[in-house]
Amino acid sequence: MGDSAKEFYQELKPLNGNFDPEALRVSSLSLNDLQTNGATPADTMSRFRDWVSDVCREKKAVFVGFNAVFDWSFVNWYFHEFLGSNPFGHGAIDIKSYYMGLWRTTWNETRSSRLDANFQPHLQKTHNALDDAKAQAEIFDKLLKWNNG
Repeated sequence: MGDSAKEFYQELKPLNGNFDPEALRVSSLSLNDLQTNGATPADTMSRFRDWVSDVCREKKAVFVGFNAVFDWSFVNWYFHEFLGSNPFGHGAIDIKSYYMGLWRTTWNETRSSRLDANFQPHLQKTHNALDDAKAQAEIFDKLLKWNNG
């Protein structure tokens, strides 16, 4: 595992005017603010790649997420579009699937609100990417510790 004390967060300039109004509402982001204050995707993805390399050092980077398929698809596209490769490769660990296997439960029972209380994160869901990543890391850490006894 990488050093969880290190953090990476960056808001990007929009690529175009296409957006999902519900996603903007939930995230509390503004297209105008992002256009003015967001970083360019190429610079951000370069810094993200360097951050991943620094955190993982010589170990293989593994993308982990709560519904990793959703998040990985965006991250993968941005890495390939702006850098030509993805430091995570073509795989990821999905926390929901891991939980489903450990608890022998159904997919519907893997929603974050339905996780066993022992695996709930201390951080509240804010829909800020960094806050959500920290909460997901906490969930995964608890699952790994539980599974390893």
